Order: sequence, then structure tokens, then C-alpha cells
Amino acid sequence: MAEIGKGVTAGKLASNVQKKINRAQEKVLQKLGKADETKDILFEEGVLNFHKQLTEGTKLQKDLRAYLTAVKAMHESSKRLQDCLVEMYEPEWYGKDEVDSIVEDTDVLWTDFHQKLVDHALISMDTYLGQFPDIKARIAKRDRKLVDYDSARHHFASLQKGKKKDEVKVAKAEEELGRAHKVFEEINVDLQEELPSLWNSRVGFYVNTFQSVAGLEEKFHREMGKLSLNLNDVLNKLDEQKAGKVVEKTEVKVKSNMGETNNSLAPGGTPAPGIPKSPSKLKPGPPVPPPPKLTPSKELKTENIINLFGESFVPDISVTSPSQFEAPAGGSLLDMDFDALKPASSPGAPAAPTSPQAAASWDPWEQTDKAEVSSDAPAVDSNAVPAESAEPQPAETNGSAEEVEMPPGFLYKVKVMHDYVANDSDELEMKAGDVVLVMTYDSPDEQDDGWLMGVKETDWLQTKELKIKGVFPENFTQRL
Repeated sequence: MAEIGKGVTAGKLASNVQKKINRAQEKVLQKLGKADETKDILFEEGVLNFHKQLTEGTKLQKDLRAYLTAVKAMHESSKRLQDCLVEMYEPEWYGKDEVDSIVEDTDVLWTDFHQKLVDHALISMDTYLGQFPDIKARIAKRDRKLVDYDSARHHFASLQKGKKKDEVKVAKAEEELGRAHKVFEEINVDLQEELPSLWNSRVGFYVNTFQSVAGLEEKFHREMGKLSLNLNDVLNKLDEQKAGKVVEKTEVKVKSNMGETNNSLAPGGTPAPGIPKSPSKLKPGPPVPPPPKLTPSKELKTENIINLFGESFVPDISVTSPSQFEAPAGGSLLDMDFDALKPASSPGAPAAPTSPQAAASWDPWEQTDKAEVSSDAPAVDSNAVPAESAEPQPAETNGSAEEVEMPPGFLYKVKVMHDYVANDSDELEMKAGDVVLVMTYDSPDEQDDGWLMGVKETDWLQTKELKIKGVFPENFTQRL
């Protein structure tokens, strides 16, 4: 039995070798044009379409696997990022439980998205491409059987054309030709039906595949958008909550600082111009420093010379009408002896300039001009100045000291020491030198530390209305 098996195996091997030799010879003859070749144009077009379809499907499968790999990597990156958020999110912060739930739902959504892509796209893709290897092998077998058929056909034709016909060989060749033709036709007919059907099936497969991917992506991003929106809302509320606490702490600190600022004085004897909290919001405007004092000189204008002697001196001199202090014709105020007119120093009055430049320029002028005043101007007795002029004069209105009707809730008057630009509609804009009538708040609860309610005296005297009243920083003023 073993010898028979060996003989059968050896015979089959020899038969296969002989077939390969015959096929090789046939192909050489066909390429040389010495033997005709059976052609099927429709089948060849079907084979070209098959190879194109296989190439496209293989590329699609490769790119789909790369897409799934990227989704998996994105899932892992997202999980690490959100795990970091959970670790940093302190338990006492707002929405801690909501953040934990959102992170967990996000991880589940990524996992479900990846798994559905595998089930509805990748597995379908693998099944689609799984039929190509079998058809490809059958096409190759059909090509070999076609060569066998052409070889048997040419062998049979050569025996028939021979001068000496061997009927036995001719019959055997005819039988071999019939068998080769039958095998070839069985394979050829099946492929003629399957190749066009396979080519047409690609449309439906592409539609299903990309519709599945697009639908899964749309659902995933919609659900992921909801989770992201919820997370954003939680974080916004956390930010608002923390910002509110910071503002409260800042307000307390500002109020404390303003309390200290209002009780302290700047080097010049006036409150430091810091801006406290406004009734509506915090207005951290920069303080405006007071204007510097001018050094007197002969080139100064008359009004500037008058300002050198302080405010208490202004009511006693009229620069527009003649008086007992008027200089003679051809002279000027610079020729007068002002030492006799100096008011007595009073607390709070600004000191005369004491810089070296001022002393150097003032003394010679004073010494040389005294002689001119004594010869050209009437003598002025220092005792002629009333003693009460050295004291601050009471606030006058329209040139008279008569009492004026004050607005309801009037408390006292203040003088503006520095310009203040209003930053809100409820604030009072002031210029240095304005007099403001301080009033009580309509609602005491609305008053903030460091702020006063009032109306400028000039506005009240003109309109007698309180529509133009407003709040202003107390440390920009000095009480009269």
C-alpha cells in the first residue's frame, strides 16, 4: 500500500510538472505570436475593476484602523487630562460631585464610541475584504485553465494537420481538449457572474460604512458637547463664587485702608488724595497731587502775586477799583511795600516760600523797591490792616455775608483741595477751590466709608435743586 501511495504521489507530481512545462511553452508561443490566445474583453475589464476595488478597500481598511487608533489615543489623553482635573478639584469647591460625574460620563462615552466604530465599521470592513482573496485565487486558477485549454486546443489542431494521423493520439488529444474546456468554462462562468456583482456592491458598502462613522461621530460629539457645556457651567460658577469672595475681601481691605487714610494727613497738611470705594463699584482712580507753589518774581502777573499771600488776603484787596492801596500813576503793584499788608499767620495757612532761590530774588527786590514806594506812593501804616483780617473770613455768598437758605439735610461745608473727575453717574465732579454743601444720605444704608453726599454751593444757589447732587471722596476736601 505504501508503494502504491508513493507511485500515485510521484505520478501526480510528474503530471503537475508536465502541466507547468506545457503552460510555459504555450505562453512563450503566445507572446511570440506563434499561437493564438483566447481573449474575453468583458472578463478582463471585470478583472481590472476587481483589482481597483481591492486596492481601494485595502486602503480604506488601513485608514479606518488608523482612525480607530487615533480615537483610542484621544480617549486615553482625555482620560488623563480629566483625571488630573479631578485630582486638583478640591472637595470644598463648588460642583465637586458634578465634576466627578461629568468625568465619568466622558470616559464611558469615549469607550462606547470606540466600540461602536469597531462593531459597525471595522468588522464590516474586514468582512467585505474577506471575500477578495478567494476570488483572486479563482481568477488566477481561471488564467491557468485558460492556458491549459489553449494548449490542448493547439495540440489537437497540430495532430489533425499532421501527415500521418494517429487516431489513438487524436482521440486522446480531443478528449483532453474537452476536459480542459469543461474545467475552464465552469470557473469562467462563475467569475463572469461574481465580478460585476462584487464591483456594484462597493457603492452600498461605502455608503453604509461612512454613514455609520458619520452617525456615530455626530452622536458622540453631541453628547460630548453637552458634557463639555455642563463642565463649563460648573467652572464658571466656581469662578464667580471665588471672585465674589475675593471682592468681599478686597472691599473689607479697602475700607480698612480708607479708614486709615482719612485719619492721616499728607506732608502739606491736606488728606492724601486716595479714592475710596464708590457706592456702586470700586473706582481705583489715581490721586491728583496739589499744584506746586510759585516763586514770586517781578515778571509774575498781578493775580499770581496776590495768590502768594494766601486766601485770607484776597477779600481785602480789589485789583479792579481804586482804593487806599492803589499805586500812583506810572507804578504797579510790584512797587508797593507788601510787608505792611501781610496778614498774621494763622493755623492752616500756607507758608511763604523759603527756598534759596526765592529768598535771593525777594530780598533785593524788597530792599530796592521800598525806597521807590516811600517816595512815589502814599505811606501805608501797618496798623491800618484790621486784626481780624488775619483770621479766616466766613464763607460769603454773592459778595454778602447774609445767611442763605441751605438744602434739606445740610450738615456743613467743605472746600475742594484737588480736582476730581466723576467716574459714574452718581458722582460729583469737582474742581479745586469749589465749595460743596455736605448733606445727609437719603438712605443711611447706602453710605460707604470715605464718601460724602453733597451739592456744589454755586449750583445750589443758581438752581435751588438737588438733582445735581452726588457723592464725592471725602479725602479730596477740607472741612471749613
